[in-house]
Amino acid sequence: MSAEAFAPFGHVIETAGHLPRSINEGTCERFDDLAPVNIVGEGGRPLISIFQAKPCVLPHAVRTLERHPLSSQAFYPLDGRPFLIVVAYESGRNSPRTIRAFRAAGDQGVSYHRNTWHHSLLALGATSRFLVVDRGGPGANCDEQELEEPILVTTTV
Repeated sequence: MSAEAFAPFGHVIETAGHLPRSINEGTCERFDDLAPVNIVGEGGRPLISIFQAKPCVLPHAVRTLERHPLSSQAFYPLDGRPFLIVVAYESGRNSPRTIRAFRAAGDQGVSYHRNTWHHSLLALGATSRFLVVDRGGPGANCDEQELEEPILVTTTV
């Protein structure tokens, strides 16, 4: 997965291409600002969570997509395993169309732009943990859309 190919949907989170700064008396490298956090709405706040996802079975039938109108949403794998990302461009009727699939490496995460249609978390190969940054607080922040027909996504692990 490349940052350029994923750019219409959000940001790839990875340290490659970012210069670290040395902290903690030289015992740690810090990579800052790898993806923006976008939160809107009264009372909204950044929420940091850990998700544990069971692996999906491939090929995978995509039946529904979701989007978050009040925030970006970021996922970063904690176990170094690849995962599957399914996103879609929006049609003129506020519904998903033109689905794209990406395979993130175990050292890549993603941060979806606010309002980007995407499938729920799809671990590959084994149960995997993810650090997730999104929005907490009042307001409806998850729209779901069922597809007229399922779309089959295949990839290799």
